[in-house]
Amino acid sequence: MIIPREFYERDTLTVARELIGQVLVRKSPEGVTKGVIVEAEAYLGEIDPAAHSYKGKTRRVRVQYEGKGLAYVYMIYGVHYCMNITTGPAEKPEAILIRALEPIEGIDIMERRRGTSRLKNLCSGPGKLARAMDIDMNLYGTDLCSEGELYLEYSRPAEVEVSKRINVDYAGEAAHYLWRFTEKGSEYVSGKKKQEKAG
Repeated sequence: MIIPREFYERDTLTVARELIGQVLVRKSPEGVTKGVIVEAEAYLGEIDPAAHSYKGKTRRVRVQYEGKGLAYVYMIYGVHYCMNITTGPAEKPEAILIRALEPIEGIDIMERRRGTSRLKNLCSGPGKLARAMDIDMNLYGTDLCSEGELYLEYSRPAEVEVSKRINVDYAGEAAHYLWRFTEKGSEYVSGKKKQEKAG
């Protein structure tokens, strides 16, 4: 069952926690690829110095103001793409970064795209999963709430751990917020696992 828009229109921290265990689906000419979300980070817009939308509306973040359950895709280091989902209350530019997946379908396609057969390394980071799932700027603004090129499906409940977000040291106090959510015991999460955690 495709996850409906109402799921994303709730408190962003709640959505981020409940995204763990759900499935990201990508349909492309090469075939279908799927992965279980095992790591996600919440970004709370204009109250969060780590968020791209902290300083308000720009062309880059415009989709965060256009609705919930949409794909916010951006490029980092001029090389890697990252996929986020717009979430939270109406008019609040909040989003959740999908940081890692456990590959479950189309693994051969992912391996070709990534140039590796190491299963645990295929999607263990936002740039890696974007390449493995063929996610780029062409999918910016995609509606994730209907069956198309990119959407999410309900899957299974997961035991979740929380910790500090990764690579946001520039954000002052916000760098210490426990807004990173991971599936407990997953071997597919990204690096820097040994962080301050809470249940």
